[in-house]
Amino acid sequence: MTTNFVDMPPQFSGGATPVLGPGMSYALDNAAPQAVDRMNALAEMFDVGTIRHLESLGVTSGWRCLEVGGGGGSIAAWLSERVEPTGQVVVTDINTRFLERLKGPNLEVVQHNIVTDPLPERSFDLIHARLVLMHLPERDSVLARLVGALKPGGWLLDEEFDVTALLADRELSPIDEVMKTEAAMVRVLTDRGVEMRFGRLLYGQLRSLGLTDVNSEARLSMVGGRSAGGTFVRSAFEQLREAMIAGGHITAEEYARDIKRLDDPNFATTSPTLWAAWGRLPSSPLTLWRFPFEHDSASTVASEEGERDAAN
Repeated sequence: MTTNFVDMPPQFSGGATPVLGPGMSYALDNAAPQAVDRMNALAEMFDVGTIRHLESLGVTSGWRCLEVGGGGGSIAAWLSERVEPTGQVVVTDINTRFLERLKGPNLEVVQHNIVTDPLPERSFDLIHARLVLMHLPERDSVLARLVGALKPGGWLLDEEFDVTALLADRELSPIDEVMKTEAAMVRVLTDRGVEMRFGRLLYGQLRSLGLTDVNSEARLSMVGGRSAGGTFVRSAFEQLREAMIAGGHITAEEYARDIKRLDDPNFATTSPTLWAAWGRLPSSPLTLWRFPFEHDSASTVASEEGERDAAN
């Protein structure tokens, strides 16, 4: 079921036009024709690792889960089955066209802008996002908002790239191919506000937000021609082709040469490093942090005073 802002209950309804921020647009827009290939490739490349992390966090029947930027919907579908029969999954995206096919009595699709639209506070046992926050200039405040939407004892799992950590190096590994188009893409994405190192920063971010049991793991692989990784790279290259050439970062001839290499079964290069970081909101209400959400400040203050009185 897909829900729009008008139909949403008050804790989610915002009515805002889906935008990232003033003058900003999503660098790899899901409305582009290349998005289908990119979503399928991402699922094939990373779902196994994501599910392993979710299982290790103990996701089980009865949990209420939020999947932010659900993309192709594969993880939301897995969560829906995992938390049956009494749990619930809310999956959001700024463009829900790939989520329309999702079915399930415990799964709700919501068109939602994670930057500007409200989130219910202390509502979810699990919040997961993958390759979303690095694209948002407001990533730090969004991460804080996600922490504020956790129930006491709830888990946040975020997965983001660090594109700069381990680059292809032909001196170290002669099979590693270096593509000029990849460097051009990084330039364009950085100019558009993408934090290409965000995955590496997640561990420290979660600790600074007061989460406990914080940990992280990095994973990467070799990307071969005619593979899921190759499809992922090609779709991103194609979507940003005009911007890379117009910006003078690469010529049309250099771009065409790199695209052709992705069809070579002998091609291989190093993938970006995908960091997963997770942490848990403390169970004691006296240790919870306060975050600047859209809510009635007077009622919040009264609630917090009541908690302090009860503790005394």
